[in-house]
Amino acid sequence: MNSPSPTGNPEPEPAGIEADHPRLVALLMDGDSGAAMVAARRLRTATEAGPIRVVEALEAAMELMSNKCTSEQFNLLEIMLTGRAAMAVARDTFPEGTAPSTKGTVVIATPEGDVHDLGKNITRMVLSAKGFRVVDCGKDCPVAVMVKAVAREEAFALLVSGLISPVVPLVRQLRPRLRESGLAAVRLVAGGAALKQCTAEALNVDHVASDAFDCARYLEAAKEGRP
Repeated sequence: MNSPSPTGNPEPEPAGIEADHPRLVALLMDGDSGAAMVAARRLRTATEAGPIRVVEALEAAMELMSNKCTSEQFNLLEIMLTGRAAMAVARDTFPEGTAPSTKGTVVIATPEGDVHDLGKNITRMVLSAKGFRVVDCGKDCPVAVMVKAVAREEAFALLVSGLISPVVPLVRQLRPRLRESGLAAVRLVAGGAALKQCTAEALNVDHVASDAFDCARYLEAAKEGRP
């Protein structure tokens, strides 16, 4: 996306900048955080629209990684490395407190009794890279802490990741606890090995995500008012 000139027409980008966009996407896909940050700095300082081009590259990398998440191509290490590289570039481009809040705030946590947080961390990385503001309440998190965080941060969604089945009753408590706090409109999304075995109805949530990218797609649709 080129910035408009005084006449209203897009300004041509400097020579070599067009190549920096696909180069940044490739470096993100490789999980090369250092080289990706260098490429992103070059891209964002080249033109007025540079930061926008960096965001577009982040989105492109996340979309490519999403498309690779099939039973044949799924690679957990690739997702983690790409997510970390994308987060590094996002933090470098938009220091804390300056990132555009275009996709809204979500709260994420692993329920009390579950100390496994790999799935939560991957989801946090993917959502952050895709432009969401993610407030992480950590693992072994009580229901009350989650609900307070949603209210405090004015989040539009609460995400819970559970690896073990004993957390299921806690997940079922979330909807009534949110209603009691005047937060009935907040979207509830569940994921993780144990919770994926249940239906949304059984968990009393809005959506059960199959993976981090499915979660992102659901949240994007929710923000846009799509079913």
